[in-house]
Amino acid sequence: MRHVIALDVGGTGMKAALVGADGTLLYEARRATGRERGPDAVVETILGFAAELRAYGEERYGESAAAAGVAVPGIVDAAQGIAVYAANLGWRDVPMRDLLGERLGGVPVALGHDVRTGGLAEGRIGAGRGADRFLFVPLGTGIAGAIGIGGAIEAGAHGYAGEIGHVVVRPGGPECGCGQRGCLETLASASAVSRAWAAASGDPGADAADCAKAVASGDENAVRVWQDAVDALADGLVTALTLLDPRTLIIGGGLAEAGETLFTPLRAAVEARVTFQKLPEIVPAALGDTAGCLGAGLLAWDLLDTPGTAATSDASETLTTEVTA
Repeated sequence: MRHVIALDVGGTGMKAALVGADGTLLYEARRATGRERGPDAVVETILGFAAELRAYGEERYGESAAAAGVAVPGIVDAAQGIAVYAANLGWRDVPMRDLLGERLGGVPVALGHDVRTGGLAEGRIGAGRGADRFLFVPLGTGIAGAIGIGGAIEAGAHGYAGEIGHVVVRPGGPECGCGQRGCLETLASASAVSRAWAAASGDPGADAADCAKAVASGDENAVRVWQDAVDALADGLVTALTLLDPRTLIIGGGLAEAGETLFTPLRAAVEARVTFQKLPEIVPAALGDTAGCLGAGLLAWDLLDTPGTAATSDASETLTTEVTA
């Protein structure tokens, strides 16, 4: 049975799948990244995990995977297949595509940036399906973005396109790890809301989810913290809308799990800020934490033929139904 390997590498865990050309999700697995063991060990864990998936496919389905796709965090040179840098994993200039290709017996391998790969899945088979132009913005530990154009993701001339989290929305504001002050992700990411709510509530263990619950219950301090984040987010998004003019704006990540506690004030804040710009549809992401793995599968099929790519879309839709049910 023809299939591909899809692998999504995160800071703490990895998600993987075998996706068949007949539209079937054949196998899923998860594993700890093990970053505490150092970058070399992480790379070996990735290679070993991929090899196990290949062996499983051979034993269970009678043939090796036709291709593989892997999504990794940090700075990625997808064209050269190099994982350039990842602060959370500690690696630099890892020739991931070549290493995986060698470990997997020479099959073609596609390497992608985790957020852009997740955006590819959201755009083709998730919340952005049918939109010719979209922007995918996950709100997690930081904030990044994926610019969708005609079914593909724009990486930029140097692979840095979509870094909306480092748009300065509050000049002179909190210091960011990038060296600037007042970046969007220092004010509107899930981790930023967690920090602000921990300080405002006096509970060092409080996080963004706790803040959202307090907002829903009418806590005035929580409402203030939440609205500050929403206002900063709206400022950053309107800058993006002005530059990119997307038809659909997809918001994902941990903060989006607050549902309408986030989306109702966010839609209002964005609408209040637009003047000549066309207001896009603002929707929650549909694929959750499976987006990166699904996108990696799409990258793998894109290396092969058009029927294979279409079949992966069918398989991913099946998984989406399971995830959202």
